[in-house]
Amino acid sequence: MAHTPGQARRAGIAALVGTTLEWYDFLVYGTAAALVLNKLFFPSVSSTAGTLATFATYAVGFLARPLGGMVLGSMGDRLGRKTMLIATLLMMGTATTLIGLLPTYSSIGMWAPLLLIVLRLVQGFGAGGEYAGAVVFSVEYGDQRRRGLAGAWAPAGYALATLLATGVFQLLILMPDAQFRAWGWRVPFLLGALVLAIGYVLRRGIHETPAFEAARRSEQPEVSLLAALRRHPRNFLVVVGARFAENGFAYLFPVFAVSFLAHQLHAPESVGLVAVIVASVVQIAAIPLFAWLSDRWGRRPVYAVGAIASLAWSAPFFLILDTLSPVAITLAFVVGLGICYPAMLAPQAAWFAELFDTRTRLAGFAFAREIGSVLAGGFLPLIATALLTWSGHWWPVVVYLGLLTALTLVALLVGPETRRSGLEPAPRPDSAPAPAAHRPG
Repeated sequence: MAHTPGQARRAGIAALVGTTLEWYDFLVYGTAAALVLNKLFFPSVSSTAGTLATFATYAVGFLARPLGGMVLGSMGDRLGRKTMLIATLLMMGTATTLIGLLPTYSSIGMWAPLLLIVLRLVQGFGAGGEYAGAVVFSVEYGDQRRRGLAGAWAPAGYALATLLATGVFQLLILMPDAQFRAWGWRVPFLLGALVLAIGYVLRRGIHETPAFEAARRSEQPEVSLLAALRRHPRNFLVVVGARFAENGFAYLFPVFAVSFLAHQLHAPESVGLVAVIVASVVQIAAIPLFAWLSDRWGRRPVYAVGAIASLAWSAPFFLILDTLSPVAITLAFVVGLGICYPAMLAPQAAWFAELFDTRTRLAGFAFAREIGSVLAGGFLPLIATALLTWSGHWWPVVVYLGLLTALTLVALLVGPETRRSGLEPAPRPDSAPAPAAHRPG
């Protein structure tokens, strides 16, 4: 059951590639929502109302994520990390492929947006367990002295997914507009079938983590979300609160800002997409750096610097967008999405995994994380668009981001520092004592 470099590397690659493939599915919808879906599925309303309706459908996917986190997280704690990761792959890959086959409003009327909502719910349910499962898998398998760096595989996969999803659309919008709206927009979704096949082969070949196998053999009969809440009540709330700023900025840059550039500032669609592509390349390099820093300085200090820097950059970011200079806009995205944001994303992975014990880790991590996703990221494009429509200016969006950041800083203040702890955190005095468990590594 000992950890070896080869095992840890294979687990990390499985987390990286699997997360890249799956989050490609989820992010493709966000990019399409910003560019074209409002015209195809909500054509009977104004442009602004259509954008709001599309982002509302986008938010629907987030409503299913806490339920997915609860159900799939419990599955991962009971049946194994591998079983859960295969289930999330099947759900997200199938739903994404079917979105690419959906008839539009002009063909079947109101059935089109209704079916879109159903498939978004399936996507969201699967996403509710995917990220937490990939993080836990890589952290439990990785070098226990450098869990921050081990946990960086899954966040790097998210950055790669952003790069791939945006890059595919950047190529497709080079098509004549009529062809792009007729069938070109479907191609990224139909690639979900290829994603499903590759991801399934990859995840079928991985083994369970030594930490999970050891915990399953020990006498720990209580495995449930309620057990996670009972053993780690404070940590559960810390995860929810820490998500506000991170998830808000995660969807500000590659989703809302791309839509803002195209629909409000009337910049060419390629300007925002190219900026996201360049920023994502920088982000891929920044994530392991900030993860390594979290192993040296602690999870909370690095996370706090990322949250404060992201907020401080938000007003200059919008001011630069107003210039409509492609070079300046790309630099604005690089600073925000490529440098400030990863300082939150990178240490978060290992930190959230360390806040729960092995037998409740996935359920607690996934459910708490996805509650934060609903409250922050899922509704950010919708709320930001509504604030922009109400005020005619971006400043209320910055104020809203300030509120999210304040909540995250409070969570960081009250949350424990875990970089030197084992993977079995001591329960709070007011929670039920957890049975002794084997500590991996």
